[in-house]
Amino acid sequence: MNKKHFLTGTLSLALVAGLTACGGEEEAGGDSQTDDQNESASEENVDTEYSSSDATYTIEAGIGLNSEHPQYKGLLEFKNIVEEATDGDIYVETYHSSQLGDDRQMMEALQLGSQEVTIPSTAPITNFVEEYAVFDFPFLFPNDEVAMEVLNGEVGDQLLDALEDQEMVGLAYWENGFRDLSNSDRPVETAEDFEGLTVRTMENEIHLDAFSELGANPTPMAFGELFTAMQQGTVDGQENPLATIYLESFYEVQDYYSDTNHVYSPFVFLMSKQFFDGLPDDYQEIVADAAQEAGEYQIEENRAANAELLDALIEEGVEYSEVTDEAREEMAEIVQPVIDEHAEDLGTDFVDEVYEAIEEAEASLE
Repeated sequence: MNKKHFLTGTLSLALVAGLTACGGEEEAGGDSQTDDQNESASEENVDTEYSSSDATYTIEAGIGLNSEHPQYKGLLEFKNIVEEATDGDIYVETYHSSQLGDDRQMMEALQLGSQEVTIPSTAPITNFVEEYAVFDFPFLFPNDEVAMEVLNGEVGDQLLDALEDQEMVGLAYWENGFRDLSNSDRPVETAEDFEGLTVRTMENEIHLDAFSELGANPTPMAFGELFTAMQQGTVDGQENPLATIYLESFYEVQDYYSDTNHVYSPFVFLMSKQFFDGLPDDYQEIVADAAQEAGEYQIEENRAANAELLDALIEEGVEYSEVTDEAREEMAEIVQPVIDEHAEDLGTDFVDEVYEAIEEAEASLE
């Protein structure tokens, strides 16, 4: 399978209007949902041109983020491509807002063959393939173009192939984006500004160690608890991609946003190996190509959203701090011992291979 093949998607002109209508408290890996969201999902899966009752194969596809996030837009694009290409013989049911479970639960469902598709960030995938933890290394990628060049190269293919031993098939990389910092205490522009900040993080050892090294007080908690924790002052802030920060209405309880770009977070399009292996060869090719094509569309949607949502965040009264390259370099130097320690756990040969691929990607894109 050629995992480098991407087809060009069409950028939706209605993106920003749809995005600004969102609220809620869920992310990839979150576990909250509302009756309104369940009703929305039901409406989205109403039989229109194609019907599940007429299909030979049905794909249940679930994600953790809400229906306004670019990830869900990409999932709907996947649905459209697959159903049209098979004339409805494969029908795709889409679920957002963790309606089928959190990321780990949905991946376990893929292993069991009780769910067909999910698209988690790489962080929870480390529970199944530990090498994915390399994407948690702070300041690993200099920009998103280099990141996607590496992901669609040999290193990315190697990691996708490793999923098959876990009864999952990795079909494409989508984009969550660079994780940034928001807080309610003060502007953060330099490494020194992290000192004493209580920051919610995922329950991820590398993230916890890195924020501790910067002088912050990292506090792991479930995403569904985060909004209330920030509202009540239990934590000063959190870190997530810009689209998540805005779409989850964090501007209601956060005063400052900094484009720290400290971790680049990909999504990985996963399919149950049991289901994939049971498809005819031509259908396997269709779903694989659709995952790639919808991924290109999702990446464009995500980057367009980020460009628009920064202005929207500022309009909501959040103070924006632009972090300089020099400040990021200082942060990277401070957390280097954390990277060195965890590189040994993952295997220095593998980590060196990743850094070499990054250097080659930078050179090829110059």
